[in-house]
Order: sequence, then C-alpha cells, then structure tokens
Amino acid sequence: MSVLFFAETEGGQLKKNAFENASYAHAIAGQLGVAVVGICVGAENADLLGTYGVEKVIRLKNAGLETFTARAYADALAQVAQSQKAQLIVLSSSADARYLAPLLAVKLGAGYLSNAVALPTFEEGLQVKRSCFTNKAFQISHSAQAVNVISLSANAFGIHENSTNAQVEDQEIAAETSKLQVEEVSKVTGQITIADADIVVSGGRGLKGPENWNLVEDLATTLGAATACSKPVSDLGWRPHSEHVGQTGKPVASNLYIAIGISGAIQHLAGINTSKVKVVINNDPEAPFFKAADYGIVGDAFDVVPRLTEKLKAILA
Repeated sequence: MSVLFFAETEGGQLKKNAFENASYAHAIAGQLGVAVVGICVGAENADLLGTYGVEKVIRLKNAGLETFTARAYADALAQVAQSQKAQLIVLSSSADARYLAPLLAVKLGAGYLSNAVALPTFEEGLQVKRSCFTNKAFQISHSAQAVNVISLSANAFGIHENSTNAQVEDQEIAAETSKLQVEEVSKVTGQITIADADIVVSGGRGLKGPENWNLVEDLATTLGAATACSKPVSDLGWRPHSEHVGQTGKPVASNLYIAIGISGAIQHLAGINTSKVKVVINNDPEAPFFKAADYGIVGDAFDVVPRLTEKLKAILA
C-alpha cells in the first residue's frame, strides 16, 4: 500500500505545487504508516522531491506525454497507481489538475475530494476539510471508497522539508493515445506565473489605461511578484487574457494579493478569496473590495503606488 502524488512540471522542471503535494503526501503517509511515492513526467530535477520526505519517484518518459492532455495523463497515472497499490492519490488544484483528477478517479473507481485545505483523517473511512461555495465556507467531506483522489488547494498546507534521498526510477508506460492533438503551446517567458507566485500585484480600470501599467509592473518587480488584472481590463485589451484573475479567469491563492484600482466585483473576489493576505488601493472608500481586504489604502493609485514602491525598494535594498 502507498500514498501517491503527482508532481507537475513545466519546461522539464518541477513546479512549486509539486513540493507542496510532496509535503502533504508525506504527512498522510506518516499517518497511515505506508510509503509515499511521487510520479512526474520527464522532470530533470525529480531528485529534489527527496527534500520533502519522498524516497521513491517514478519518472515517466513516454513520447506521448510531452504535452499535457488530461486523458493520456489520467491513463498513465492510473496504471502507476494500480502498480503501486496506492490507496490515496494527491494532486494539486491547478488548471491541469482540475481536468485530470476526476478522470483519474473514474479510471480507478475512486472517490474524489477536491479543494482540500487540511490533512485527512481515517477513523471512519476518509474525511477531509474542503473549501466550498467559491471559498466562502468549509465542508467536511467523507468517502467510504477503498481508493481516493484528493486535490489540494494551493498554499493550503505549505511546503515542509523532511530531507531524505529520493530514488528516481524511469519508466515507460503504454498510455492511452489522446484524441486531442496539440499543435502549439505559447507561454510567456521570463516572468513569474500567476499559478506559482507567492505575491500577485493586480490592476483594474482605476489605472485608466494601459499606458499606466508601469505602476503595477514596477511594484511587482520590486516584490518579485506576478502581475494580473481584472476582467474589464483584459476585455478592453489593456492586458492579455492570461493575466485575468477571478472566478471567470485564473484563481489566485497567493500569500499576498495587492489590488490596485479594482472595485471588487463578486466574480473577482470569489477567484482571489483563498489568498492569505489581501491589500486594496482605491480612491473610493465604498468599493466592495475594502470589505474583503485585510488591509486597505484609500487614496489615488497614481500617488500611493509610486511612493509605496520607492519605500519598498529602500527597505529591500
């Protein structure tokens, strides 16, 4: 028996959520007294998972898995899970994993519990605390299945080092051929991605135009943060849709989320609600975002943000 986790990669390197998944799976394996096994696709740095208590990593090197397709990945992971007699499989809550996890659960005849925010308990079957209702509430979910798939909410458990030596085992699996043909994948390079960022600086229509986006970019560069925007900004073409965060865009679960000139529509707040600390800068004291924020500054962004950036530069220097 074992606990298996999927370590996502990008550009041949492990993503940040791989280390959180490893930490979470290691803690569960400790509860159950079983082995923890990692699985990744072509990660050059797979041995790094040993830093988080993983003694065995299965690295798939199939020719058909270079580009992510949910069906092919689900088939590959299902085969590994069965060969390792996994009773629990941990995935992240990334965009890819949201497609992958339910398909994997179906292939294994397993229970599926999404958006986990704490370690499960096993007194009477499996129980785990989950976020629900667009992160406005929590729910204790129960599964009586022998095998279960859990997706972990980003930054819900954290990254914990339990250093050991990871044995990396390369395997090739005859995974199902996807009917989906990926012709091209275009990615932004040289920038911190929203999914991996600990800090996100986001702008809205209060910035009045794309020519003022340097306010967001300067602050983000100072903090080592990713840049993002509200839906109206991407709809207007000020910023690419890849930066649109919110319920209808990319969900954000950063440690710090700074909103500049964003009033706080319901859909936007629902998509960033799991961020640990939320800061809003807006000249309208009645903006809905102030009710959701941990800290707020009522003021003109064109005055506040440059001063904040300069002060942070001085502190960080």
